Amino acid sequence: MKKNLSYRDRLLELASLYRITEIRNYTKNKKNLTVPQLELILRKNKVPLPTERNKSLIEIQARKIKRPFNILGNKITDTVSHLSSNSTKFFSKRNRFKNNFFEDVVIELGNFFTRFAKATINMLNSFYNNRGDEKNINKVIGLASTGVVVLIVLMLTYSVLDSIVENKRLEALKFDEQKLELKQNETKKVKKEKEEQLVKQKVKKIEKNKKIVKPETKVAPTKEEKIAKIPNQSKERLKKKKSKELTNLVLPNLNLKTETVLNLFEDVNYDLKKVRFEKKVKPIYFTQFPKDLDEIQNVKLKKDTFIKIVLPLVVAENKKILDDRYKLKKIISKKMTNDKEKLWLRQKLLEYKVKKGNVLELEKRMDIIPVSIALAQAAKESGWGTSRFALEGNAIFGQWTWDGKGIAPLSREAGKSHKILRFPILRASVKSYKNNLNTHQGYKKFRKKRYELRKKNNYISGLKLIHTLDSYAQTGEAYTKILEKIMTQNLLSDFETVTLSNSITKREFNL
Repeated sequence: MKKNLSYRDRLLELASLYRITEIRNYTKNKKNLTVPQLELILRKNKVPLPTERNKSLIEIQARKIKRPFNILGNKITDTVSHLSSNSTKFFSKRNRFKNNFFEDVVIELGNFFTRFAKATINMLNSFYNNRGDEKNINKVIGLASTGVVVLIVLMLTYSVLDSIVENKRLEALKFDEQKLELKQNETKKVKKEKEEQLVKQKVKKIEKNKKIVKPETKVAPTKEEKIAKIPNQSKERLKKKKSKELTNLVLPNLNLKTETVLNLFEDVNYDLKKVRFEKKVKPIYFTQFPKDLDEIQNVKLKKDTFIKIVLPLVVAENKKILDDRYKLKKIISKKMTNDKEKLWLRQKLLEYKVKKGNVLELEKRMDIIPVSIALAQAAKESGWGTSRFALEGNAIFGQWTWDGKGIAPLSREAGKSHKILRFPILRASVKSYKNNLNTHQGYKKFRKKRYELRKKNNYISGLKLIHTLDSYAQTGEAYTKILEKIMTQNLLSDFETVTLSNSITKREFNL
């Protein structure tokens, strides 16, 4: 045998010397057998194999080295590619470490790891497949071992540098967070100061406006005239009552804007959710609607603003009626009445248009209008406070007149001369509306049904009475159905038991 032959060639020579037909058939068919296959066939035919010393050194060592190197190489490539991708992503997102030494080093090391690992694996695989000379192979193995050492050193340096970069990044993030916190605190302080200044200015305006109170229709007597008529004993009682009662806030007849109205509601903490829960409303009386109420795009906000303006007016008028009703019950229960009580009865009989001094009829008429009905009719007749009649003449309920001062409807039919009754302030419109329902012949059904509920000590509900007002509009039942829909959709029944925050509740007693 030749000395320079490889181990495989030696096995083939042995097969030809011992004339093994199985290997000849494979060679004839041009099928290359591997070294383990050749060894197996020779052992079957009891042919002595060459000793392990004669084998090439690379064949022994490469088998031991190849598999762990492949595994190690794959792991190195995976970790290095992951680290390099993370570092490049981080530095591409943030410009903080631009022109930084660590950035360039980390990226270059990551690229080097990938190239080095791939090169070493390819080199070992090529040498194993080609089986070069033993001297060259030994050199390659030596270089590979030094390369592995270098690779480990580089990986350690890479981890150290990466930890340094990560620490710097965390420090920078902490610094940014501290800056943001400082900015937020400064902005909060500035906002608080501005809000406090605005509140102070609005409180000053409200205090000035409290002094300006417009009368409804009649000129009210002065304080001196009132005090002169009151006896000395009752003067002290009035002083005590005034100290207990809250002052009413009546806003002057100015060209209000919706923005100022909403700011006022915020300042006095006027919220409908709170009113629904506590059943108390603050005595804030607007003399007119804001002219730009229709400019509110949010429908719910527009409706809530309208309810906040009208609700205290309706509740205040109901309170007056209940006070008169309480006084009437007291007078009726007495056997003897004095001159003042008789005078008061005459005035109320005239006010409620009761003939022949019928006190029972006065009792039927002198009663409240459910808040839900008043709000629903006000919303329907005034277009939620945006109609021409509401803005120009404070006409909330669209009452007609033929002889009084009014506004002519644009869509009035030919031959008709009616007008929409004009009022100086909003509360005058509410008062006129209640007198209309309590005195007009067309609403007799409404008053009868209400009186029946009173006698049975039942709750006076708007939904129970709404269908008795079909004569209020020309459309009849269709009109009352629309009102019922407004009441249910906007949950107006929640406001029926609401009272003023400065009022004292009085229980009615039946005779």
